[in-house]
Amino acid sequence: MLGRTDTDSGMIADPLAPVASTPPAAAPPLALRYRAVRAGMAALARGLSGEDLAVQSMPDASPGKWHLAHTSWFFEVMVLEPHAGLAPLRPDWLYLFNSYYDALGERHPRPQRGLLTRPSLEQVLAYRAEVDVRMLEFLATDPATPAQALVELGLQHEQQHQELFVTDLKHLLSHNPLAPAWRVAPARTTAGANPPLRWIAHGPAGPVAIGAEGPDFAFDNERPRHSVWLEPFALASRPVTCGDWLAFIEAAGYRDPTLWLADGWDAVQAGGWQAPLYWRRGDAGWQRYSVHGPVAIDPAEPVAHVSYYEADAYARWAGARLPTEAEWEAVACGRVFAGAFADDGRLEPAPVTVECFGGNVWEWTSSAYSPYPGFRALTGAAGEYNGKFMSGQMVLRGGSCASPRDHVRSSYRNFFPPAARWQYSGLRLAKDQA
Repeated sequence: MLGRTDTDSGMIADPLAPVASTPPAAAPPLALRYRAVRAGMAALARGLSGEDLAVQSMPDASPGKWHLAHTSWFFEVMVLEPHAGLAPLRPDWLYLFNSYYDALGERHPRPQRGLLTRPSLEQVLAYRAEVDVRMLEFLATDPATPAQALVELGLQHEQQHQELFVTDLKHLLSHNPLAPAWRVAPARTTAGANPPLRWIAHGPAGPVAIGAEGPDFAFDNERPRHSVWLEPFALASRPVTCGDWLAFIEAAGYRDPTLWLADGWDAVQAGGWQAPLYWRRGDAGWQRYSVHGPVAIDPAEPVAHVSYYEADAYARWAGARLPTEAEWEAVACGRVFAGAFADDGRLEPAPVTVECFGGNVWEWTSSAYSPYPGFRALTGAAGEYNGKFMSGQMVLRGGSCASPRDHVRSSYRNFFPPAARWQYSGLRLAKDQA
């Protein structure tokens, strides 16, 4: 059981219990939002053991226990200490759970997070509960606008780590020979047919405005809104599916060096890539590992867990290309995002129809992650959140089946290195128009 008494603090650490303090009916709106968001990661821990949450499968992934602690660390050091004047609850833990904020001191090496057997899961959950009590008491005082802005940043940060919690745990459990499931699979019918694809034309040539505007939350890397010149193009009405990808595999796409960028071909050779991550060919055909355990490949589902290199090679094989992030946003803006999100509970892509935007899989673009014209990072330590990573990364758009629905918008810019595969990353095709 996850909920046990922490012998250090005497508190009951139940990850499924609601956060304490101010009754919901009397709480200000930001406190209600805090409760709702913080409950999300606790729900993801349902049914998992301490062993499940303590292990790290690779340097890019973190243990679930670390995610639970780090997101609480964020509220302590970014909000409670500077704005409520509260000293940290566990000063000796600050080193353990800092991620990459150099302005806030030294940190434990990322590849060694799986070695942190102490503090225990029980202690981490007790710490999380104590931070929640302090935060709700602070929010009941109606803090000033700068502090509220940092709280909202912290909640958006928490939602990002909820997604990482899912993808990191999936990567970990995929290495277990038992291929364990940690979510109940939704009702599954026979595999669907590969849905048809149509092209959504955008033109004529001219400027379009992209980026976030208005008072609603957006990360600093989504601003400022600015104009980009676009030539006529067309964007596919749906992401590339598993059925599409099977044709690429059967056409020897992974064995044709003419389709690949040089770095991509090196990655194929070094990694022995023959299919997307988690795919396996067995006596009964292709299967993939999922959070529901092994499942048969469904041709109607968006392909997931492919790198930028794979996406680029597939697009070249298909006689198309990847869209720029400006092209993607120009077509997606104003559309209903109807794919699967974390709120749906399946935590795997859902079969798509002829038209589908948002959710299911993050979609690689051909755009390098760089600052928009006039970009200004946030002040203080929060300025390290995005800007320092604007090198060697590619932009993805649209959210995934592990993203909370209210966390994603058409201007949202996700980014990963081009060889990354453990995220729910897929692609949508684009082509030039005469």
